[in-house]
Amino acid sequence: MGAELAFSPEKLVAGVMIAEEIVPETVWTRLEREFGPIDYIGHPYPFSFTAYYEPEMGPHITKYIISFRDPIPPQTLAAVKHRTNEIENEFAVDGGRRVNLDPGIMDLNRFILATTKNRGHRIPLADAIYGELTLIYIRGRFEPLPWTYADYKTDAVRADLEAVRKIIKSH
Repeated sequence: MGAELAFSPEKLVAGVMIAEEIVPETVWTRLEREFGPIDYIGHPYPFSFTAYYEPEMGPHITKYIISFRDPIPPQTLAAVKHRTNEIENEFAVDGGRRVNLDPGIMDLNRFILATTKNRGHRIPLADAIYGELTLIYIRGRFEPLPWTYADYKTDAVRADLEAVRKIIKSH
């Protein structure tokens, strides 16, 4: 029988989509109040991979990859997703989200996103939240899987995540 070892803390990372009328710094301030200091904010890029969010957030959505300085126990990812859902509601206007937060955890080998959507490749975590292995680090870079969202397959997003990985590696 293998030895049961405690999980190591992991880097809290989030994909953040922001409608054009929201000032990103207001989102960063709110997230830092909840999860501690942000240590990385990636390059903004227009989110144009799907029209799914347009009815709610409008046609001009900007996405960022951010990470937080303080690692978290990986088993708390479901609770983090519930908190980010509550924060989305704080920014909502007339029931429509103006901010979309997709938290995940990262170690040197993988990036996992939390989601409320059940699919065959997602693992139940707790309280109606699932975990999705989104990218794996092999051959010196993050590689997508068949179900990886289109934006997480782009070189720009993977470069942001590799920058976050360098932060992990430096500690």
